[in-house]
Amino acid sequence: RRHKSQIVFVSCCVWAILLLALFGDSLASAPEFDPYKVLGVSRHASQAEIKKVYKRLAREWHPDKNKSPGAEDMFIKITKSYEILSNEERRANYDRFGQMDENQNFARAPQGFRHYHDSFYFDESFFHFPRTSRDFTDSKHLFHYNQYINEVLPDSFKRPYLIKITSEWCFTCIHIEPVWKDTVQELEPLGVGIGVVDIGYERQLANHLGAHRTPSILGLINGKVTFFHYAVVREHLRQFVESLLPQKLVEKVTDNSYFEFLNSWHEENKPRVLMFDVASNIPLLYKLTAFAYKDYVRFGYVDMGLTETSKVVQRFNINTYAPTMLLFKENTDKPADVIQARGMKKQIIDEFVSNNRFLLVPRLVNQKLFDELCPVKQFHRRRKYCVLLVTGEGEQFVSVNEAFFDFASSNTKEVLRFAYVYQRQQQPLCDTLLKKEDTTPPQVILLERRSATGRVLYRTVTGGWNGSDDDKHRLLEQLELLQRDPSYLTHDAMLPELNNEFASMFLIQWINTAYDYLAQFYFDLLYSNWREMMPILSLIFSALFILFGTVIIQAFRSCIEHPLLSTYILQQTNPKETILTSSRRSQTLHYSFLNVDKHSQWMDSLMESAPDARPSDCLDKEEEEEDSTSNKSDYTGHVLALNGHKKYFCLFRPVFTGEETECSRWSDEDAATAGPSKASRSRSSSRQKATTLEIHHKLDRLGLWMERLMEGTLPRHYVPAWPAVPHLQISWPLGISRSTLLFQTSAHSTH
Repeated sequence: RRHKSQIVFVSCCVWAILLLALFGDSLASAPEFDPYKVLGVSRHASQAEIKKVYKRLAREWHPDKNKSPGAEDMFIKITKSYEILSNEERRANYDRFGQMDENQNFARAPQGFRHYHDSFYFDESFFHFPRTSRDFTDSKHLFHYNQYINEVLPDSFKRPYLIKITSEWCFTCIHIEPVWKDTVQELEPLGVGIGVVDIGYERQLANHLGAHRTPSILGLINGKVTFFHYAVVREHLRQFVESLLPQKLVEKVTDNSYFEFLNSWHEENKPRVLMFDVASNIPLLYKLTAFAYKDYVRFGYVDMGLTETSKVVQRFNINTYAPTMLLFKENTDKPADVIQARGMKKQIIDEFVSNNRFLLVPRLVNQKLFDELCPVKQFHRRRKYCVLLVTGEGEQFVSVNEAFFDFASSNTKEVLRFAYVYQRQQQPLCDTLLKKEDTTPPQVILLERRSATGRVLYRTVTGGWNGSDDDKHRLLEQLELLQRDPSYLTHDAMLPELNNEFASMFLIQWINTAYDYLAQFYFDLLYSNWREMMPILSLIFSALFILFGTVIIQAFRSCIEHPLLSTYILQQTNPKETILTSSRRSQTLHYSFLNVDKHSQWMDSLMESAPDARPSDCLDKEEEEEDSTSNKSDYTGHVLALNGHKKYFCLFRPVFTGEETECSRWSDEDAATAGPSKASRSRSSSRQKATTLEIHHKLDRLGLWMERLMEGTLPRHYVPAWPAVPHLQISWPLGISRSTLLFQTSAHSTH
């Protein structure tokens, strides 16, 4: 008994120790965290006030600017406070429950624990599972939906983004944190954008990105999202970011290609940058720089470790012990700017390229370039004038253009920007600027932009421009006069938007877009990313279902309906009216006409191949008479309904008025309604051939015959094969369900 009591005592002690351990952390964290006090706002502060205060405090306590020891901790508190108060739901929960376990959202407790009663929920802080606070790296890279749409998405056209999808209760995310930190420390200084999306607080943004599970890593470039599907390793993440960049951003240059590379500035209207380094692969920093300035500068890379680059290295006297960048403009013999450093930094390269992103005299090839070269006037002291040469592309303009380049290269005034346009490429712009002057290119125009909508003040330089010394002197005088008196610009106009000379054709854009979608679809299919593929798969299967469903319905309908080829053999003057009137209720028959004189032999062959098509006694009587007379049957007015695929036909014989035989009145419709006895009586009673046949109203009974044809009650005469139609000029449509042929009485018939 004493032993049992000891065991109970020890058990109670163990439970007490466990409870103290569980509650110890929460009891130790007694000092409350008040986001209102951290931000210094009242509990009734509006969202606008909270946001304004947060921006001010974030700038003040950001660790990159504030070097005090407690700046990082204070910045984390400020960020966490803003996360709580900027979300109305989290703010309401904090006002209701106070600070408990980093303000977890009790109102959104798991529904499974609220099953028994609506007012009861499971308090997860009872056990107080310890959670690590959000890392500083994640805190400063957190994305909000509006921030993503307004800032990150447009910025993705200048640099790629690496975004991590996480949540506070993602225990798997803990395993990738060390790799993520190292990757961020490596890639962010190179210019890669870093982002973190908390799926618990930014569900809208996560859905917009297509991320439905944590952890997930995705890349964003040019507004396009790509998911990372490999093992989370630092090298894999680096390769993933590099794969996001477009191909051929940086051209590899050797001794054989450097001259062509430098002299192609005229076609692309961009300066050239040559990067010299000893790495066999183009460094990622160079690729990111090339992507950021792809609209302004063309980049080339020279591997100084290759023997194929020794001449170009010697040509520009490059120090092989340090990376070097040369920037060339119109003069390809001498670089316009040079930087050389053992450790190339992004800030140095950005400043180097940004200051030289335009040629000395660039060509206005699109509206964006025009807006940057000739900015809108903002203040009186910041006036900038654009000196524009309207010229052409022919050889007669070469000397004129070179003289303008020489004049512009000697300019030292920052308020003047020189540019030129080809009249043929920018015809609307040139017509607007030259319409008040009865002049033809080349002409020099001085202009100042007054609004972003296209309003400018301008004036054409008197005397034109031929590139002579007098022209240069006259232009210099008028530029000095313009700087002294801005009212010198006397003309006012609204300029049209410039044409984009480098815009690709619509077909090429469509092909590129289709290729991107197909590549993304294959990539998702390869890695079984079914959740992201569901919309595409649903669309594909829906289209296939509709397509095959339509085919099956049409096939079933073709089996039920009469896929017949109707052949109409006639002689009357208005046969079309009768047959078309009779067929208005049917859309499955096509109608044609044959010439009796030309195709009577075909009809004989058809009737011979189907002996049951005519009554036997009438057939014998007719054959005897034909042999004694012209040995030619008269098929005028007969109608055949042919099924080319199943090789059968139905026959309609015309109704004669006058002294015709009973045989001539007999048709398939009579055989369908009358019994065999009546048919034999009709055949036996008609032995006398009519001497005169009044050929009127032959098709009076065609309507009734066609109704029975559509009902399927007419006899079908099967043939082993269709006779050939030698004189028919169109192909015989035996393999199709519906077609139309026209048979006329004679070669001189008019219908």
